[in-house]
Amino acid sequence: MNIIHTGRWLFATCFLLQQASAQQARPDNIVLNVTADPARSAAITWRTHAAADSSYAEIAPSTPDPAFTAKAIRKGAGTTGVISDTLAVRYHHVVFDGLQPNTEYAYRVGKGDHWSEWFQFRTAGLPGQPFSFIYLGDAQTNLLSLWSRAIRKAWSAAPDARLIIHAGDLVNRGNNYNEWQQWFEAGSFVHASIPGLMTPGNHEYYYPNDSGIVSVFWRPQFTLPENGPAGLEETCYYSDVQGVRFISLNSQEIEINERLLHLQRDWLEKVLKENKNRWTVVTFHHPVLSTKKTRDNKFVKEHIKPLLDKYKVDLVLTGHDHTYARGRDGNQGPVYVVSVSGPKMYEVDPAPWMHKTGSHEQFYQIIRVDDKAIHYSSYTVDGALHDAFKLQKQAGRQNTLTNLMKP
Repeated sequence: MNIIHTGRWLFATCFLLQQASAQQARPDNIVLNVTADPARSAAITWRTHAAADSSYAEIAPSTPDPAFTAKAIRKGAGTTGVISDTLAVRYHHVVFDGLQPNTEYAYRVGKGDHWSEWFQFRTAGLPGQPFSFIYLGDAQTNLLSLWSRAIRKAWSAAPDARLIIHAGDLVNRGNNYNEWQQWFEAGSFVHASIPGLMTPGNHEYYYPNDSGIVSVFWRPQFTLPENGPAGLEETCYYSDVQGVRFISLNSQEIEINERLLHLQRDWLEKVLKENKNRWTVVTFHHPVLSTKKTRDNKFVKEHIKPLLDKYKVDLVLTGHDHTYARGRDGNQGPVYVVSVSGPKMYEVDPAPWMHKTGSHEQFYQIIRVDDKAIHYSSYTVDGALHDAFKLQKQAGRQNTLTNLMKP
């Protein structure tokens, strides 16, 4: 191959690669998020190229007749300014209110000749109606190549899940566009079909001048409840789903910011005290009980754990330690879980609180809830059952724990 032909080949190859990675007119990175009341509302966020300074979402009850699209309601999106990293893009978001509980809806997003496909999802039901949700620990690294198998296997095991908890460290570098792009591609239509409940981890933060700031992509690309403390919007919040109060705390700010620690502690106590739901699930990134002797999340343990005990929280779902462990701190109190869904792995240091452990394996969890019990199952990404237990609600909000797997 002569120099001229070589140059043309390199130019053509670079051009095709650039086109393949360029943001097109059709929306992408579409994600469905929980709201404060997912039985009656839905939040949708998506991305377009920078030229799309406006965009829309359409929604309708889903029917077998494809003519349902004629009855779709259109709503204009809130649109960000241009955000430029590898690409210059805009993010758009819509919250649809006035939906009916336990109802199948279809939606699409876009504008003009450039629309997404129609996605289907079901709104949450009413308290007492049984449902399932998915819980995933750290994704963080090798997102497209290896984490993809965790979220896809979880979806295949629970396609009717009402939400997915992502317990922090969704990516490794919070301000790296390419890693977020891999996260969205790995989850693909799953992100757009099951509402996500995301809590930030330490890797969603960066540190200019020694002051932690959450990723510039966090709020533009997710639309999460804003019912938390001021200054922690869309990182500290709650969502009520079919008799379960799900609470997200920003444990990174608990560990590094004294003012926001106290703000979250006071807010958490209020939210727990006023909680009328039968069940309570709290998620944040840094474990109360770590799987490593060298790790001690001091402020989470000192300031948050007493409230979890006092108000008889049922489950505490965390990440950070890149291992698996599940157990209680004594015979009562919450069940604590540390899990990992991505391929970054550490060793477990066994401790008395642990009933079941695991390391050097990727996990996903399917949790079924009804009026009488929480049925918890943890699987490795090849579908093998790793851990299982049942929590049954007793008088005084205490639980009876039945282990279904040997240590």
